[in-house]
Amino acid sequence: MVRYESALRKLRIVSMAALMLGIIAIFVSMTVLVLGTQQPAAPANKTNFGSTLAGINQPLNATSLSIINNAPNSYFETAGEMYLNATLTNPVYPSIAQNVNALVVNGKPSVIYLGSITCIWCGENRWAMALALSRFGNFSALYTGYSSLGDGDVPTLYWTPDQLNVSYDAIGNHYSSRYLNFISIEDLNPIRGGFVINSGSKILSDLQQLGNQTYVQAFGLIVNLSTANQSTAFKGTPYTIWGNYQFGGADAEAFGNTTPSSGTVPLTYMTHAQVLSQLASPADQFAWTEYAGADVYIASMCKTLNNTSNLSACQLPAIRGIEAQIK
Repeated sequence: MVRYESALRKLRIVSMAALMLGIIAIFVSMTVLVLGTQQPAAPANKTNFGSTLAGINQPLNATSLSIINNAPNSYFETAGEMYLNATLTNPVYPSIAQNVNALVVNGKPSVIYLGSITCIWCGENRWAMALALSRFGNFSALYTGYSSLGDGDVPTLYWTPDQLNVSYDAIGNHYSSRYLNFISIEDLNPIRGGFVINSGSKILSDLQQLGNQTYVQAFGLIVNLSTANQSTAFKGTPYTIWGNYQFGGADAEAFGNTTPSSGTVPLTYMTHAQVLSQLASPADQFAWTEYAGADVYIASMCKTLNNTSNLSACQLPAIRGIEAQIK
């Protein structure tokens, strides 16, 4: 947590007030844009989960958590080579990374995430994010979740147990790393509805109430990038920054073994156990796409770190090949 001297409190209050005024106009238009973002439609005959919310917010057991934390580098290498050789059927890296200045906290660059528990793209993307983050640190806990019932209802991971029937913003996670900070902001709205995201002014207000200035600073960076350059502007969730690279959306479309069409979203019908089983022994396009999506994030962070660390993932030939494609 970044601490400010008491002598600067008044200046901070003035700065935050100005930031809030600037945010309101920006995010009013952003919210309209986000709600209109095209997303895979939820099948009308969804049956495996329905409206029970069974098992949600449960921590992964040690075996399941190990699948994320201890995935072999060979899986990332194989998926990366498939990406480089264009043998994946699902799109990976559809949103080109944009150069930004990393948020450095306590001497480490940051991964910043702004997502929504109601968002199907966030639900799919958290699998790849968790795999990527595992190359730089360790999760002591992850939780089972879903996107909203009205927006795909796909099985996903939550960084923390989330409130399902409130309009608020959650922060934090159970992740540690000697190389980077993981700053996660999860926008909350009732999961039984459809995709909804709070206004920028409400997100800022919620973060201020939580009192963690690192998260306020991270959200301020998102707002500044949105006003400074259209290519780095917030256009929907998930919005992530991996060190010196910003992604305006999910970096892969991993909803099944092919790109979903006509309202068919295979991931909707999977259980968490089935997803984890595929990640534990990847043998289909869905699993390889998740690892390939993770590879793009890994390459972005390795490039930010200038490959000066002794991280084995940064030395993988496929990661180096993907790095070469990131400007």
